[in-house]
Amino acid sequence: MIQTNYLIIGSGVAGLTFALKIAARFPEKKITIVTKSNAEESNTKYAQGGIAIVTNKLEDSYEKHIQDTLICGDGLCDESVVRKVITEGPKRLQELINWGAQFDKNAQGHFDLGKEGGHSQNRVVHHKDQTGFEIERAILQQVYLQDNITVLDHHFAIDLIAENNHCFGAIILNQKDKTILHCYANYTLLATGGIGNVYGHTTNPVIATGDGIAMAYRIQANIKEMEFIQFHPTALFHNVLGTQFLISEAVRGFGAYLKTKNGYRFMQDYDERLELASRDIISQSIDLELKKSGESCVYLDCTHLDMTTFTAHFPTIFEHCKSIGIDITKDWIPVVPAQHYLCGGIQVDTHGKTSVQHLFACGESSRTGLHGANRLASNSLLEALVFSNTIFDYLSNLDEKDTLEPKTNLKSSIQKDRLPLIINSVLSQMKSELQLLMRSNAGIVRNNHDLKKAKHQLNSWLKELQDLEDNYQGNTAFFELKNMITIGILIVQHSLLRDQNHGGFFKIKKAKY
Repeated sequence: MIQTNYLIIGSGVAGLTFALKIAARFPEKKITIVTKSNAEESNTKYAQGGIAIVTNKLEDSYEKHIQDTLICGDGLCDESVVRKVITEGPKRLQELINWGAQFDKNAQGHFDLGKEGGHSQNRVVHHKDQTGFEIERAILQQVYLQDNITVLDHHFAIDLIAENNHCFGAIILNQKDKTILHCYANYTLLATGGIGNVYGHTTNPVIATGDGIAMAYRIQANIKEMEFIQFHPTALFHNVLGTQFLISEAVRGFGAYLKTKNGYRFMQDYDERLELASRDIISQSIDLELKKSGESCVYLDCTHLDMTTFTAHFPTIFEHCKSIGIDITKDWIPVVPAQHYLCGGIQVDTHGKTSVQHLFACGESSRTGLHGANRLASNSLLEALVFSNTIFDYLSNLDEKDTLEPKTNLKSSIQKDRLPLIINSVLSQMKSELQLLMRSNAGIVRNNHDLKKAKHQLNSWLKELQDLEDNYQGNTAFFELKNMITIGILIVQHSLLRDQNHGGFFKIKKAKY
């Protein structure tokens, strides 16, 4: 058993920045971070593009960034949240710099600002094409300096401990020795990232299995807008399932062209912004082109660009392509859309509170109202920074009488040490079938017929897993699969309920291509 004041599940920018701030504010209190891989592994780490923040007020303004966000969200953003997040941006950026994060500057010593799809101005602060990696590095370095923060890596949160709509912590599997711990906390923060592995073809790391959302759903927290899933238009097509290498949006912002196999620049048929249209438009356009042509991918042409400048901006992309035989100076890059970001999730209020008392959520696992139907490029790290600070402000100013004393007498049915181990090959087969089902029936373009078929199959799989759980010891693969199926059910249910297309949600009557 573990007792802590603040339990943080997840080690991306959202969880880590909250941990740092609350640790400094309350040096006498205990903060515990639980992460199922090592602490460095998170969706944050894989964010190539950067953070969208207004820093050049001569050419840019808060209002321009606000309007770009609202347009991209297709009428479903909470404008008050949009204004709050964008106007706080510069303060949060300065905190990162104070913690040691470094961002690219131009010859004049100003931020070298990038431009991405949906933005009207250059405003993306970046560290080459590894911005997330740099932010994670800097914050983790600070976290390890704090005496009152404990990081439990290779620990998997199985379920939340809850009673009477109050959260008291979580049940955790130590993946090293297979023991199960009960971690009791005054406050619990879910910062568990995205859901990409539900689709298989994704830019997310393999740890992105929607665990926080699924756990919150099981204790009846409000979950909202799971139908709004962003597919990144340009993941490298490499004939391999799993985490896909991302060709950053900033490459199109730099001037790359999208072309068919025959060299036709097809975005002119879909949007006047061409390659700088928002991600939903480009992903849907590519999906339609591929269905019309029967081809496996489209291409990103960078051959006309200044390669000296290109390689300075995108060294990782250049080298990765080179390592698999693609010479960007003369070859086109094969690309396809891949699941990239979830705009919905655990519903939170303006303080980051969920509908369950003493449970908070932040980052991609939360639904704040910032993104609406479609996230504007590079707004995600900004949202995580602002809302982790919002939760910190709320909790640091809370009256002590509102503090929930941890309960340690709640019963759990998880401890099953004497049962036989579950067979991983069974789980692996079901996982592959799940991912194919989600790509085919709940992907970029959906229809009610396919969604209903998916719903029936997903519910059948969930029942099958529940039967297995009664007779076998669960392991990480089992609990992840259970969470992924739960996420699939939520996506399908919310997709069936939505009648109008907005942003990243596109549903049609069953079509023939």
